Order: sequence, then structure tokens, then C-alpha cells
Amino acid sequence: MSSFEKKEQNLNQLIDKLNSLSLSYSQPDNDLQKIKSEKNALVNQKKEIEKKNEELMREHKYLKEKIKKLQLEVRERSELEDKFNQDIEELSQETENLVGEIDKWQM
Repeated sequence: MSSFEKKEQNLNQLIDKLNSLSLSYSQPDNDLQKIKSEKNALVNQKKEIEKKNEELMREHKYLKEKIKKLQLEVRERSELEDKFNQDIEELSQETENLVGEIDKWQM
């Protein structure tokens, strides 16, 4: 379980505990207000973390797609370079053959 998931689970458990607190306990209003404000703060913190996580997931997906495109581009360029080198080798061989033929005609 990732750290984020563990923190989320702990926050959810704490929120559930805070929600289950009953007013039947003879707690002063001050404590009750403090608990409610802490609960609200935890809920807000959870929402912020979830929003940041969604943003990171979108960015991760975008970067993953960009990497795939770059890998494809590199592969295509490599194939073009290989073809270019092969063409040069063929032209070089043809040139050698032609030079050999010219030498035969000059003799």
C-alpha cells in the first residue's frame, strides 16, 4: 500500500471516528467545536491531497505519452539513418564497380 493510500485510509478512519462521536458524551461545547473544526480541516486536507494526486496522475499520463512519441520518433530516425547508410554503401559499391570498369576500358 502506498504512502498516499495509507494516509488516505488513516484520514478516512479518523473522519469516521469523529462522525461517530455522539453528543451523548458530556463534553463541553468548546471540545465539540474543536473536534468539528479538526474534522473539517482533515476533510479539506484530504480533498487537497486528492486534487494534487489527480493533477499528478494527469501529468504522469501526459509525460508517459510524450515519452512514447519520442521513442517512436527515435526509432523512425534510426531506421532512416540505417537506410541512408545502406544507400551510401550501395552507392559506394557501384562507384567502385564503375571505377573498375573505367580502368578496364582505359587499358
